[in-house]
Amino acid sequence: MTKLPDFSQSLSQLIACPSISSTQASWDQGNKEVIHLLASWFEQLGFSIEIQAVPDTNNKFNLLAKLGSGEGGLLLAGHSDTVPFDENRWESDPHKVINQDDKFFGLGTCDMKGFFAFILQVCKDLKAAQLKKPLYILATADEETTMAGARFFAKKQVIKPDVAIIGEPTNLVPVVMHKGHMSHRISVEGKSGHSSNPNLGVNAIEIMYKVIGQLLELKELLSRNHNNTAFDVPAPTLNLGAISGGDNSNRICGHCHLDIDLRSLPGMNDSEMITWLSDALKNLAEHYPGRITFTELHPSSPSFEQKKPSTFIDIAEEISGHKCCAVNYATEAPFIQQLGCQTIVLGPGSIDQAHQPNEFLAHSEIDKTEKLLTRMIQQYCL
Repeated sequence: MTKLPDFSQSLSQLIACPSISSTQASWDQGNKEVIHLLASWFEQLGFSIEIQAVPDTNNKFNLLAKLGSGEGGLLLAGHSDTVPFDENRWESDPHKVINQDDKFFGLGTCDMKGFFAFILQVCKDLKAAQLKKPLYILATADEETTMAGARFFAKKQVIKPDVAIIGEPTNLVPVVMHKGHMSHRISVEGKSGHSSNPNLGVNAIEIMYKVIGQLLELKELLSRNHNNTAFDVPAPTLNLGAISGGDNSNRICGHCHLDIDLRSLPGMNDSEMITWLSDALKNLAEHYPGRITFTELHPSSPSFEQKKPSTFIDIAEEISGHKCCAVNYATEAPFIQQLGCQTIVLGPGSIDQAHQPNEFLAHSEIDKTEKLLTRMIQQYCL
């Protein structure tokens, strides 16, 4: 049997396996290497291993590892992919862990390959015969783009744990609520022509200007009428993220595209948000028939809330030493929750480091994260 790596060694090996997810084909990578690395480690520890190809993806896989038998138990879940990186802003190779200043630097150290390195360490002394309920480890694909791995796993319904922890970087504060996320492209088709005679064309930019005015009114309406004070940004948000159109200054713009981002509060559903968007553009669409359309850029992610009262929340607060909170970003939690288990988001590192150059995980996270995971396994499996 090959000797299993210690924490820093396992973290280094995970970071050395590139697994970038991106909507740009030039960046997008499979995750087979990191999945098989995890599988080899947990198989040595006596876990049964299942690797699932995720449909309609670029060579991407989920890993499910199980130790013990019976019903219920604990699921420790996370994603195996990372975001792309800007090489010019990194001070080191993103795929090589640099250990300095009491920090581990590398792409995915906190978001969130480091979580699996912690799990490996706390599982080294576990034996299946000790467990009264099973321990599951789930590594998903494509969280940073479509969340295809978590969607597929939720749809398969192969396990039903009692509770689940998703180890996103929360500074070990239990997250029990987050906003949903959807993004759309609004397109305006005009009619191009020579700029010397604007009446012979239809300027798509001018129509998009009016579209933006309606969207800003919708943004204000959402902010005024919908609030949840559990969030530090209490209202649903609408962001105008990217715009493009036209091809030359002396031509009437024949096309214009605007990409927007909507983040909903718990209790709001996708159809409700789409209706608000449609209503905001309805009059303009009627005034310019056939010229204004909007399409989904990628599948939406629903909002998440672990309802109270919950003994799981109580235990998480006690073990972590922190009160639960809400966050504005989205995670795989609503999909894992579809397994029928109480679910929280709770992991080492800071979200402030996620998606940033010189991403790091502090040494100070090691001891307290291993103690937290050990107590959770004791609570729900032993």
